[in-house]
Amino acid sequence: MAEGRAAPAAPPTPAAPLLEVQGLACGWGEATVLSEVGFTVEPGRSLALLGRNGSGKTTLIETLVGVARRHAGTIRLAGREIQSLPPRARAALGLGWVPQERSIFKSLTVAENLSAVARPGPWTAARVFELFPRLAERRGNLGTQLSGGEQQMLAFGRALMLNPKLLLLDEPLEGLAPIIVHELLQAIRRVARDEGLPAIVVEQHPHLVLGVTDDALVLDRGGIACRARSASLLADPSPLHAWLGVAAH
Repeated sequence: MAEGRAAPAAPPTPAAPLLEVQGLACGWGEATVLSEVGFTVEPGRSLALLGRNGSGKTTLIETLVGVARRHAGTIRLAGREIQSLPPRARAALGLGWVPQERSIFKSLTVAENLSAVARPGPWTAARVFELFPRLAERRGNLGTQLSGGEQQMLAFGRALMLNPKLLLLDEPLEGLAPIIVHELLQAIRRVARDEGLPAIVVEQHPHLVLGVTDDALVLDRGGIACRARSASLLADPSPLHAWLGVAAH
């Protein structure tokens, strides 16, 4: 190298995946629902998990959190293998889960639901109430006094109070009124896209979720049928016709 010439700058090192799934086979009991599943979730990115009813979307999410049975494969969160850990340990390491059934504490108030699971970090009750003003208005109400949409907001807010590294939302829009769906989509967009909290959002209806996520996976026949950028599927929904029988819009 000539004297006085600066060495060329090294290219930036790609960020390691936040979540890395390799060769995953999973199901219930001895039954295998999915096999040879592999994908990653990168830091700061959100993933739409799509598929018909019975395609294994919930089974995959529940395997990640340790509820469904893993038959083979590895699951790494922030570089650490977690597939042998119990659900509570996975939550402590940074998996925040909003299950289909919401599972809020119905005998506690809204405020008590949030404080009961709070862990140190940027998400506080005040921030959850700012994200969901309906909850702020009902902070003293018991879980049994909330509508279905308000219970879903509370389940979402409670998962945020864990200050997770990765948020898992299992069909958070199912069965809700259009105005509530709109509010929840805006919240998902803010948390996942604007603030960069990585998330996996399970949804049957792609037109609802592709606009608020970065990437997408489609499950079909026991595995991954399609991987794409969410924006690409919105621009060209033909893969969705093939795998789901629906258009993106």
